[in-house]
Amino acid sequence: MAKENKDFKFEIANELGIISEGSKGWNLEFNQVMWNGRDPKYDIRTWSPDHAKMTKGITLNETELRRLKELIDREVALLDEE
Repeated sequence: MAKENKDFKFEIANELGIISEGSKGWNLEFNQVMWNGRDPKYDIRTWSPDHAKMTKGITLNETELRRLKELIDREVALLDEE
């Protein structure tokens, strides 16, 4: 369902998963979000329980998502060596 802020419109196209749960119901989530009617982008940010409010976050296109995965995989491999 599309929602509207005074400055922009957004719709969560696909809820991909919760990264962490906050103590007051707000969750850090990984989703695909359509901003102002544009094609969905990958998005990491904290959302209120009803998804009406959110914090600042990070929005990525597919190329950026794939690069981030490479960087995370490399870091996790280093952590596993410890």
